[in-house]
Amino acid sequence: MYKLAVCTLLILSVTAIDVTNSVWTSHDQKAFAQIKQSGWGNFILNFGELHLTTGGILAELNTEIAKLIDELDEELAEVHHQYARRTDVHNREVNRLSQEIQDKEREVFNAHDFYDNVLIPQRDRFAAQLEQLQDNIVQNRRTLNEATVQRANDHAEFESLVAEHNEAISAIDESLQLLSQLESPSLVQIQKVQKNLAKIQQSLKRHSTFQTFIKTLLEIAVEANFADQGALREILTAFNNLRVQLVDSLNQLTADEAEAQKDFEARVIQLNQEHAEFQRAVIVKTAEIEANANKIEQTLDLIDVLHADLDTLNGQLQAENDDFAFATDVYNATVAEYNKELNAAHQALDLLNQPRFTDYVKSQLKGAF
Repeated sequence: MYKLAVCTLLILSVTAIDVTNSVWTSHDQKAFAQIKQSGWGNFILNFGELHLTTGGILAELNTEIAKLIDELDEELAEVHHQYARRTDVHNREVNRLSQEIQDKEREVFNAHDFYDNVLIPQRDRFAAQLEQLQDNIVQNRRTLNEATVQRANDHAEFESLVAEHNEAISAIDESLQLLSQLESPSLVQIQKVQKNLAKIQQSLKRHSTFQTFIKTLLEIAVEANFADQGALREILTAFNNLRVQLVDSLNQLTADEAEAQKDFEARVIQLNQEHAEFQRAVIVKTAEIEANANKIEQTLDLIDVLHADLDTLNGQLQAENDDFAFATDVYNATVAEYNKELNAAHQALDLLNQPRFTDYVKSQLKGAF
């Protein structure tokens, strides 16, 4: 800045060189015009004229001007150095930001991949599993209700069969009692025995197992001569055989009922255990669904943050590129200006060392006196 101020002062304090002087050729005048367009070139010419006009030695003038040109070269070298440093900083910053952007893009990809290929399928799978568990609970209760209704119906059927068996056994017992008292039965007694047989037949009509015994008893009762002790014993034997069959059947019914009740109670326990397991599974699955929903929300928030970070990094990279582009424009313009001034300075120095310039200065001095 100090040098520029001195230069400006000198330029303003000296008289501009008259390039129309007859000493100069048209080529010289053209060279003068080009040099005059440069601040340093113009200063050197004016400074040279002033120096020689005041009795200065040309060699000293060359030395001083060479120093000025060296300073310009040093300033230009510093411009190159500062730009090289700025370029290094820019490259490091671009590499850093590019790596961070690459890392952030990978994080964004991984977050989206985790959301799309893990969390969402997991959410759908959990929902389907919960729905299946709820269906299982409904089916479990339906099965228990159906089994309970069926058990009640089977028990009612059992009680009906027991009543029928007991009724038939009572009729047989009554008939046996009557027959055991017969020695010469009357018509009324015979009719009563036949009536009991009819009752037994009615009671056991649903049981095909006993129909043969019933048919045999009916035939004997119709055709038998109750006064004949042999026939009477045959009838008694038939009644006793039927009674034994009925008792055995009743015992089997009772045993079957007990087994069915036992199986039913075991089935109820099993269904209730399954129901409890389903309910516990629902609690666990509901917790998993809630955890999945929370993870989805967290992942979406993370994706938003990662995108924001990525936008910030891209913005920083763009800002750095823009800033470096501006610095490069300034650098190029500055270098061009320095080169222009250095070129003009060298041309001016070359012109100062031409005899015509010295002759011009001398002619100016003579004209002054």
